[in-house]
Amino acid sequence: MRDAFIALVALALLASPCALAQPGGAAPATKLYCWKNKAGKTECGDKVPYEYQDAAIKELSRQGVVTSRTEALTPEERKAREEALAKKKAENQRREQQRRKDKALLDTFSNEQEIDLKRNRDIQLVESTIETLQTNVKNMNERQLDARARAAQYVKDKRPVPQPIQDDIDRIEVERAQTERQIALKRSEIVSLNQRYDELKKRFAVLTGIDAKPAPKPPATGTAPAPAVAAQPVPAKK
Repeated sequence: MRDAFIALVALALLASPCALAQPGGAAPATKLYCWKNKAGKTECGDKVPYEYQDAAIKELSRQGVVTSRTEALTPEERKAREEALAKKKAENQRREQQRRKDKALLDTFSNEQEIDLKRNRDIQLVESTIETLQTNVKNMNERQLDARARAAQYVKDKRPVPQPIQDDIDRIEVERAQTERQIALKRSEIVSLNQRYDELKKRFAVLTGIDAKPAPKPPATGTAPAPAVAAQPVPAKK
């Protein structure tokens, strides 16, 4: 009886000259879909609203015959479908992001040598910052030695060390520790830059069909510690 009622509703809708009329005077739809709304009442139309696409749906022909049925999704099936849709959306976004990156890469560089030149320029900027920070550390060490020497003189004279001198020693110690952490971060940044440009070269090779070559070593900029001076042998006494 229920299917018969739905069929009558469908026939009435399909027979209506305007109920399913398409925009622009196109022919009315030849199929009808029926579902239950949130109030439990049956609704029919030529398209299933998005919020009811996981409900039980019946497809009817123009003659009102049920041609197919789609059972309502269980909560587990609904969750699985939502996860699949979210995964597909994320994958599409990832592909689009990669497409934009590839386009930017090809628009920016015309060969691998240009990538290496950009790498070297970026690394030299970071190394220049490291040199400045190392100079600051050297100045801090000299200031602290001077402050400690003045404090030692007070101790030698059996007098209390003035608080400003002790504050200066403590402040320099904190500043030096912060600066040394900055130097360590900058060195890590150089490692990250090399990894990034290696990946860019590999991707560039894939996009252009050219085998990626290892990057040439950048010129030394003086950030490496100086080699230790070898001790001179002491001549034996005669």
